[in-house]
Amino acid sequence: MVSERIRTRAILCLTFSLGILLTGCKFEWGHIGYNTGYQPDQPIPFSHELHAGQYKMDCLYCHTNVEQSKHSSVPSLNICMNCHQIVGAGKPAIQKLQEAYNSGGSINWVKVHMLPDHVKFNHKRHVKFLAGEENRMQACQTCHGMVQEMEVVHQENSLAMGWCINCHRDPSEFIPTELEKNYTEAGSPKGKLNCTTCHH
Repeated sequence: MVSERIRTRAILCLTFSLGILLTGCKFEWGHIGYNTGYQPDQPIPFSHELHAGQYKMDCLYCHTNVEQSKHSSVPSLNICMNCHQIVGAGKPAIQKLQEAYNSGGSINWVKVHMLPDHVKFNHKRHVKFLAGEENRMQACQTCHGMVQEMEVVHQENSLAMGWCINCHRDPSEFIPTELEKNYTEAGSPKGKLNCTTCHH
């Protein structure tokens, strides 16, 4: 009788564990809890569709350090004010921007793309590898999606470990068509797969 109960409980536990395993496989391990689709409200509305899309502003005009730094910088107010001292000066959102600039303050933009603290991602290495000196917007699209079509920026991809590793194994599956020539001419390199590449 006791062994029958143990057997029944073991079968239930095994069934439950299998269900969790299959659910994890369906949603990609590492994907659960990530921010795919995350689209926070910003303190001042900023349209990438207008700036990067319609006006075709280079990503590096605002995100200045992306080719020299591990991190992509958030634009400082003086960059915004290069245009907005004059352009749109009567709009309430631009006036809020001007007030912060004139008072020596800043705008607390809400971060959209987040990685865990134990993950080290190097923007410089990826942008230079993918784009060289041109096609930087397409290089950004590899991870961030079609930002120039986003009125409000959202996280397009999971940025989960499995997603990154799959790109390191075969970048050709991920890079935009415009960058395929650069990738092929560079000898179709693949990213490193050892743990210390991202965890150091």
